[in-house]
Amino acid sequence: MSSTKSENWLYTISSKRKLIDFNFKEIWRYRDLLVLFVKRDVVTVYKQTILGPLWYLIQPLFTALTFTLIFNKVAKIETGSIPPFLFNLAGISIWNYFKTCLNATSNTFKSNSGIFGKVYFPRIILPLSIIISNLVKFAIQMLIFIIFYIYYAAKGADIQINSSIVFFPVLIVLMGLLGLGLGMLISSLVTKYRDLTFLLNFGVQLLMYISAVMYPLALVRQELPKFAWIVEYNALAYVVETARYMLLGEGVVKPFGIVYTVVVTFVVLFLGIIIFNRTEKTFIDSV
Repeated sequence: MSSTKSENWLYTISSKRKLIDFNFKEIWRYRDLLVLFVKRDVVTVYKQTILGPLWYLIQPLFTALTFTLIFNKVAKIETGSIPPFLFNLAGISIWNYFKTCLNATSNTFKSNSGIFGKVYFPRIILPLSIIISNLVKFAIQMLIFIIFYIYYAAKGADIQINSSIVFFPVLIVLMGLLGLGLGMLISSLVTKYRDLTFLLNFGVQLLMYISAVMYPLALVRQELPKFAWIVEYNALAYVVETARYMLLGEGVVKPFGIVYTVVVTFVVLFLGIIIFNRTEKTFIDSV
């Protein structure tokens, strides 16, 4: 007489699909692989370049200088008591973290189809590694911001760090999660609709201009009240404005903006995980 006994299987292959299949235990089990992907992203991106990691510093500096010349010197956009270059550098540093997370995550399936087709691991580890590795780049850019902050403060500029700076890491996590969710959505759609890749770069640039990166949010409400809703319905605009308020003490932060940003972030992340999980089971046939 044979007796049935329960076995603890490590993996189970089933035709059943959960709405959200986010296994924290499995992700933790593959934490070494996550660390390996993070190291790969940080080291190999600029490994064969002349300036190497210095590109992390050059790009925001040149962009901030360009914005200062065009938007502040030519277009005469006022930044209050904040030096225009420092104002732009703060916005660009925050924006760059979201942009790099979104661009890299949106290519997850396309860039890693060879790995996905050969070995099993939780696919969500790759977009997670992108979000974490970009924190290193962001930290380097924030170091440059701190240097210029000290420089302008020493020259007597009217700048001050707001006490709410203690919540700055939470703000960065929100921006990373928003980039993760939106990137997973786009990555899943790109497996079927390749032309979305061509629209991504244009869409990201357009999104930057409606995210209050190079101008105060209050300026849109004053000068273009009919079009202010375009910016105000953009959660990224609240993130950038809040970050500048924390770092420079300039701007107006409303509770509605914070709540709205949190809600949009988790809705986008929720949808991203759902579509990503569904796509990972069949994408190999279409990539």
